[in-house]
Amino acid sequence: MKKIQISPSILSADFGQLGIEIKRLEDAGADMIHVDVMDGHFVPNLTIGPPVIKALKKQSSMIFDVHLMISPVHKYIEAYADAGADIITIHPEATDDLNLSILKIKELNKKVGVSLNPETKIDTIIEHLKKIDLVLIMSVNPGFGGQKFMPEVLEKVKKLRDIKEKQELNFDIEIDGGINFDNSKTAIEAGANILVSGTTIFKSNNGDIKKNIELLRSK
Repeated sequence: MKKIQISPSILSADFGQLGIEIKRLEDAGADMIHVDVMDGHFVPNLTIGPPVIKALKKQSSMIFDVHLMISPVHKYIEAYADAGADIITIHPEATDDLNLSILKIKELNKKVGVSLNPETKIDTIIEHLKKIDLVLIMSVNPGFGGQKFMPEVLEKVKKLRDIKEKQELNFDIEIDGGINFDNSKTAIEAGANILVSGTTIFKSNNGDIKKNIELLRSK
């Protein structure tokens, strides 16, 4: 079992002082920074673009785990790579050619992630598992922070873990959506080794980020 990593979502941070918030996360022991990019088209919300990521990256040496919820995604991959994304995660539904988009990310020397919405089947990405570094299982419908965790997606996590072990593959299994102290243990037991969390990390225990990260990791 890989070490459990915590990727705090800055969607729940104070957008007025993102640079300071990222420094707080770094000091608190976060493993990476999760950046949710939404276009108001693929998902019903708008967030940050490449210029903001570029500015934040200059202030931090942390891994930027960038989740692109934009469509069509292919033409924007290079812009986010240039901005400083270390991991670029895309949705199969957001590209005309998933294999081509995966190769594009790899050509730019970035880690490749593919995200599965709650209703998206694993079969969609089976043939690509040997080429990717991470599978992001969405445990809410993407678009907004603070949603309630959908426990039914844990079966998908377990199935993915079994495929990974049987085929001796090395991709990470990340889970995002409503992750808190009550469900983090079951997510880890199902096979997730990277937990994305926003509200719980920034708001629980009077905003004690370090404590919240440690609690999620140890559950």
